Amino acid sequence: MAVADPPRRRVRSVARVVGAVVLVCTAVLTIIRLTGLDDGTVLALVVVGVPVAAVVGVVVAGVLAVVRAWWSAGLAVGLVVVQLVVLAPRFVADEVAPEGTARVRVATINSHVGQVDPKALVEFARSERVDVLAVEELPPGAVEGLDDAGLRELMPYRELRPWDDSSLYSRTPLTGGGPLDAATTWPQTTATVAVGGKPVRVVAVHTYYPAGDVDLWTRDLAALRSVAGEDVVVLGDFNATLDHASMRDLLAAGLVDTHAEVGRGWAPTWPSALPVVQLDHVLHGHGLVGVSATERTLPGSDHRLVFAELALR
Repeated sequence: MAVADPPRRRVRSVARVVGAVVLVCTAVLTIIRLTGLDDGTVLALVVVGVPVAAVVGVVVAGVLAVVRAWWSAGLAVGLVVVQLVVLAPRFVADEVAPEGTARVRVATINSHVGQVDPKALVEFARSERVDVLAVEELPPGAVEGLDDAGLRELMPYRELRPWDDSSLYSRTPLTGGGPLDAATTWPQTTATVAVGGKPVRVVAVHTYYPAGDVDLWTRDLAALRSVAGEDVVVLGDFNATLDHASMRDLLAAGLVDTHAEVGRGWAPTWPSALPVVQLDHVLHGHGLVGVSATERTLPGSDHRLVFAELALR
């Protein structure tokens, strides 16, 4: 009877141990996601890895099968199935946008404390015919830089909160502008824009971040539920993914994530150099429907820009 040589046995043993450890970690992460244990806790920091864990699970299942760790491989496959049940709906487009209805093109970018290249941002807004632009982390000097690059002529209507911490620019007039009446850490800028003659409320979002203070971050996301409505667009840097319980609660209040709606359920936006986490989103009420959602890397920003086209129902 042939016996595997010692080096091969050692490789298999190491593979089984490593695979088992990764399997346990992935299982714990999946349980946290399914039960919402991250809500208001530091576990929010690890939930961002759920989509990656699904990919890792497939690899681990394959490795365990190769080394004939059948029980562990079976558990890994079962875990992958559970993860796919959770993630799959994001990759299936919900519906086709209606023809002939008014549309609005919106974009959001975290300027990285004004370090984003103003010419690149203005050129993007011009070439893609952006109607409404939300900018986070925008200091006064960056406002001047954007205007010098041509944004004042392109989007003359604005509701600015330099340093405070989100701003709105628009091609067409804005009404009812000001800080959102909500208990958030930083003011969230809001205004109303007409889309096909219909008033649509826009909110530029920048929440606190869970690594800094998970309680403030959770409170910010909870406060944003108050803006949910039929004709509303809520866009910006949420510092949250679709796997965070607080983010899912926000969506349950009556908002739709445009990326998931059009079947692009994992579109990482941070860090821009090697994006692995989607922190930036365009959400909207049920009076609108997503047409498209894309991302763009701009020089100077540590987040990718998110661009979406929405249509009235």
